[in-house]
Amino acid sequence: MSQLPPITFATRFRGFLPVVIDVETGGFNSQTDALLEIAAVFLEMRSDGTLARGETFRHHVVPFPGANLEPASMAVTGIDPHHPLRLAIQEEDALQRIFNEVRKAIRAADCTRAVLVGHNSFFDLNFLNAAVARTQIKRNPFHPFTSFDTATLGGVAFGQTVLMRATLASGGEWDTASAHSAAYDAERTADLFCIVCNQFQGVFDASRRRLASMGPLEVETDGPAGPDGSVSGSTAT
Repeated sequence: MSQLPPITFATRFRGFLPVVIDVETGGFNSQTDALLEIAAVFLEMRSDGTLARGETFRHHVVPFPGANLEPASMAVTGIDPHHPLRLAIQEEDALQRIFNEVRKAIRAADCTRAVLVGHNSFFDLNFLNAAVARTQIKRNPFHPFTSFDTATLGGVAFGQTVLMRATLASGGEWDTASAHSAAYDAERTADLFCIVCNQFQGVFDASRRRLASMGPLEVETDGPAGPDGSVSGSTAT
């Protein structure tokens, strides 16, 4: 059996760099409702291949012109988008700042692109993609449809799909007063993702040995990425 390559982000996640994203919004409709906060949490890989939470980047966002703000959603988040001390920045600026950090991390990890990690990740990815389209940003470093969902992972590992309950079941702590902040929720999501990945490290090691014993395999890859970050060709991920 050939020697296995060292575990890196690129070898652990098939060339993807997982980046945890959480958004706070003015509702559930990514096309019409405001993006109000966005946080990105980066992960670190230890020498044994296990993961730990890294640096957090967070921005308050000015609602885009004509954005809807659902009263029920605003009551849950407690965000006052017009508070004079909120220090919010424009949507495009917030995304570009996050994306610049993500691109640097992708290069440092020798990965090809980022993959969004989120709790109910389709929600965060939909709002991210909608904001990218709205601001006409051309270089989105995130995969347009693949994501890692910690609601699913929490359900598989701990039998809990709600972030608070999955966090507590995993041995973590939860501060209800801090919840529904993009940074806090993203950090708890990152912790949960790391715990699940680390507990499945033995499964991953066994799978590497199994695949290595099979010799070279035909590999399906994503099609080339277009200028807007979209992927053509095969939908294999």
